[in-house]
Amino acid sequence: MPDYPTSFDKDALLKCARGELFGPGNAQLPEPPMLMMDRITDISADGGEHGKGHVVAEFDIHPDLWFFSCHFPGNPIMPGCLGLDGLWQLTGFNLGWRGWQGRGYALGVGEVKLTGMVRPDRKMLRYYVDFTKAVQTRRLTMGVADGRVEADGEVIYQVKDMKVALSES
Repeated sequence: MPDYPTSFDKDALLKCARGELFGPGNAQLPEPPMLMMDRITDISADGGEHGKGHVVAEFDIHPDLWFFSCHFPGNPIMPGCLGLDGLWQLTGFNLGWRGWQGRGYALGVGEVKLTGMVRPDRKMLRYYVDFTKAVQTRRLTMGVADGRVEADGEVIYQVKDMKVALSES
């Protein structure tokens, strides 16, 4: 495994978005405004509840974030799909962090529970990704993980069996 750090600031995440962190043709994060985190505070290939890897990241909430003005006018709420996308982004980032090659893409998710909302008065989201499987073979590179999103310490999203793969094509 390459010798990458176990935490990343916003500048490093933007470097990843430009394809400069893991190299051309490999895992990338989206650029803002679709980048759904401001920093990764911890990442591993052998930590987490199942010992298969984990990621913890944070996203600062500001009332002027792009989605609040359009979802919904007069009733601003962060779309739940953006929280799910943040979890997928982090799952793919972990695969690239491991040194595995290919471009990332989401394959699906087994179960999603949304039990709270992100309104403009929230301060911070914290993402937790816990791998249940990380596979790299000659034909397949894939991570399977459970995740949750907390808003100011309150669990608001939970997912089971997220799948992200890396492909060299």
